[in-house]
Amino acid sequence: MYKQLKAYKIAYELAMNIFEITKSFPKEERYALTDQIRRSSRSVCANIAEGYRKRQYLKHFIAKLSDSDMENSETQVWLDFSLSCEYINKNQHTEFVTKSIEVGRLIGYMIKNPNKFISK
Repeated sequence: MYKQLKAYKIAYELAMNIFEITKSFPKEERYALTDQIRRSSRSVCANIAEGYRKRQYLKHFIAKLSDSDMENSETQVWLDFSLSCEYINKNQHTEFVTKSIEVGRLIGYMIKNPNKFISK
């Protein structure tokens, strides 16, 4: 099950951390930065789940993992903006980006080794 994947677990935790921290973002960011970072961080998990469900179709599985990796990179950009705008501090930024980098490595491994995730 996709919920047992380490990439999913860390990405989900990160998305929830981002959700909590963005509650304190200014109201004027509600339809910009706040929505964007929440959406991209959640999409990482959603794409892993979607791809895993159809993992018997190798190209589909890899494409969804690639989408997940792109959303993960987008999340890092929004984290950079959050730091630059002083909505999060350096320690929070480092913690979140470190988790995001780990998710990226795990997704990269899955993309390079898709057969390890296909049920036989």
